[in-house]
Amino acid sequence: MTFNEIGIPSALVEALAKESITEPTPIQATAVPVLLAGTSAYLNSETGTGKTLAYLLPLFCRIDVTAAETQVVVIVPTHELAIQIQRQAGLLAQNAGLAIRSVLLIGGTLMQRQIDKLKKKPQVVIGSPGRICELIELGKLKVQRVASVVIDEADRLLEGNSLSTVRTILRAVPRERQVIFVSATEHPDCSIEAGALAPGLTMLHAGAAQVNSNIEHLYLVCEERDKPDVLRKLIHALSPERALVFVHRNERAEIIAAKLAHHKVAVADLHGAFDKSERKKAMDDFRGGRVTVMIASDLAARGLDIKGITHIFNVDTPSESKAYLHRVGRTARAGAKGQAISLMTESEVRLARRYESELGIRMTQIGLFEGQVAAVEES
Repeated sequence: MTFNEIGIPSALVEALAKESITEPTPIQATAVPVLLAGTSAYLNSETGTGKTLAYLLPLFCRIDVTAAETQVVVIVPTHELAIQIQRQAGLLAQNAGLAIRSVLLIGGTLMQRQIDKLKKKPQVVIGSPGRICELIELGKLKVQRVASVVIDEADRLLEGNSLSTVRTILRAVPRERQVIFVSATEHPDCSIEAGALAPGLTMLHAGAAQVNSNIEHLYLVCEERDKPDVLRKLIHALSPERALVFVHRNERAEIIAAKLAHHKVAVADLHGAFDKSERKKAMDDFRGGRVTVMIASDLAARGLDIKGITHIFNVDTPSESKAYLHRVGRTARAGAKGQAISLMTESEVRLARRYESELGIRMTQIGLFEGQVAAVEES
């Protein structure tokens, strides 16, 4: 199946070709015809399957480029994901030669600058729920002509304070609107809430496996205090082209960053970057290949789509299979292969068994032997 066959016009097909995207993924082939019709839908597909383009492409087709008014609102839980989607939207419009303007609306930046950009009447706004809601309430973001609202990473946004803010935004836009929910995981409570916000929505599944089959799942048993040193040795042994290291705490991130830098490993600490400019620099350095290892938290890595990540290292092991799924989904994207290595204490090995049971994967134990990685024989 081609993009033309699912209803995407030639200008956008040519724009995709410039990014070496020539065939729709299963979720794109499934979602595009439904979203082109203006139907509200819930897109569920594993990480790395092209969900962002699955909704951007049909929404671009539905935008009236002659109308200087906001027609699409994309709500996301993290600044990094908002920046990523806005970059994709800008590139798509540029490559297709479409006069579609998009604006990024996130906290941590000067609101006045965003208000000035809104005066240029962008057709698409992308941002965090808090800042979008704030600008609507101030009367600076006009949403009377909004036809589509996207709630990306819906499992994160349809709970707690975020849910209340999303409800406020949906009350502000016209009642006759399309609402698109997007998520890599299925959660009953999330689906119920989505159905309440958009009655009659269509559930769309890509039919793919929950976990990308191109990912090799490994774990190494060590003492908690030894994890930073073991990570350093693993990086030396595996020589990853680009690696994400997951931790829970700032202190651990700082120790690892310092240790890796001392051993001449180019590293960026996204987890400990509190300032927006620091976070942007960390992301740009990682994307640009100036650093090969980036330290992150679950929140920071939500929805990130960075090409060429070959390895995921879990220094602090997630207790929930859902969190593990999101982490490892940063590698083996677009048909590539990747490895996910978890550092576990003896008491944490039970989590490997949980991942196997709940995600349907095989976790292989490895060890470091004279600087080389090898599988550990099962007893």
